[in-house]
Amino acid sequence: MIELRPVVFITGILMSILAVAMFIPAVVDAAIGHPDWQVFAAASGVTLFIGVAMALTTRTSLRSFSLRQAFLMTNLAWLVTATCGALPFHFSELELSFVDSFFESMSGVTTTGSTIIVGLDHAPPGILLWRAILQWLGGIGIIVMAIAVLPILQVGGMQMFRVEAFEADKVLPRAAQIAGGISIIYVFMTAGAAFLLWALGMDGFDALTHAMTSIATGGFSTHDASVGYFESAGIDWAMTLFMILGSLPFVLYLRAVRGDVLSLARDSQVQLFFAIVVAAVLATAFWLWHQHTMDLHDAFRYAAFNVVSLMTGSGFSTADFGQWGGFVLALLFSLMFVGGCAGSTTCGLKIFRLQVLYATARAQMRRLTQPHGVFFPYYNKRPIPESVSASVMGFFFLYVTSFSLLAIGLGLTGADFVTAVSGSATAIANVGPGFGDVIGPAGTFAPLPDSSKLLLCLGMLLGRLELFTVLILLSPSFWRG
Repeated sequence: MIELRPVVFITGILMSILAVAMFIPAVVDAAIGHPDWQVFAAASGVTLFIGVAMALTTRTSLRSFSLRQAFLMTNLAWLVTATCGALPFHFSELELSFVDSFFESMSGVTTTGSTIIVGLDHAPPGILLWRAILQWLGGIGIIVMAIAVLPILQVGGMQMFRVEAFEADKVLPRAAQIAGGISIIYVFMTAGAAFLLWALGMDGFDALTHAMTSIATGGFSTHDASVGYFESAGIDWAMTLFMILGSLPFVLYLRAVRGDVLSLARDSQVQLFFAIVVAAVLATAFWLWHQHTMDLHDAFRYAAFNVVSLMTGSGFSTADFGQWGGFVLALLFSLMFVGGCAGSTTCGLKIFRLQVLYATARAQMRRLTQPHGVFFPYYNKRPIPESVSASVMGFFFLYVTSFSLLAIGLGLTGADFVTAVSGSATAIANVGPGFGDVIGPAGTFAPLPDSSKLLLCLGMLLGRLELFTVLILLSPSFWRG
């Protein structure tokens, strides 16, 4: 049997932190006299009471925390956060059903950005702020998990970064210290983004919420038209920069702060990320300029923003890219699966896995042409261990399988082909908008039946927690012994 006391203890602490976060929108609503402050205050009180009770009744040493406890704790952290985070949505003046509330909350904490709320321009400020807080917390949560948990659990090749993170940062040898340093950088980046957006013309509230959701590559906006509402080239370019910053490894930011300023430029993951972004933006901009007779600056502006938004899984939009033609749709659909770098706020396959897959396939091709040769795949000029290659290939297989099964499941609930396929992709890649008239950038997920929304919630959780972390709980051997 798994000893549950440490798991419940940590979950209680996380619930207590979430309760404190809920108090912030309560203060905002109370300051303007909106009655929803009572909803946030009550939800905060209930969550805090349960969280503190769980922590106090299960207080124990964490020195012998096992792998199975780590798997269970990671799943519970996201599920409990999404469930408790749904309470304000359910009891607010929006009067959302609990399934809709859970969908919105899960989309927030997994930084997916899919929404079922119609009329964001007139929604209570507390709700809008709460959506941003959920994504901001989800963003820093996934960074910490990628640094401190996934390498230990050896999920999808992440064990490669266990050595990099802890050998290269000998001054900060403990995971908690590294996570603390990265959290400080995350806060300062958010504050800087908010100031710049305010200077470019957003009001203070919009600047803060969009800074939080762009650094977290989340995609929640305060307007139905998303960032397109502001019709500002400066804001578009600034948010493109923020989404890119959120897509790079935060451990490398820590090294840069400590003096190794070229660490980002030397990393092969970062180099390939920028190569893909530049190539995709150039291709899209040329298409818009040539096929849609768009002004060259506007073509680059819209191409850069929307390419980066979908590739990084942010999900903001400044235009209905569904009207840009088959070439752009096919390109954007492919980019949805790519994601950003390991140790960032993004999801998707991640750049390093594509590099490992390519290096492994290339080595295999060379073995076929030179059977007596000895060839090894390399990543960042280091040989890739066979266990990492196997782990990444297993992850890729599960990723494709999960995407296919999710699309089939959505089809069974009545979704049309475009909605089912793009909905599956946007959920498992944690992107946000899909394609088509229903869930495209001009629509919402509200028209979908509850069964579709719950399937999409499962897809979001699978994508955010890197598949293996969730699916391992379905194995009977996990619960034995």
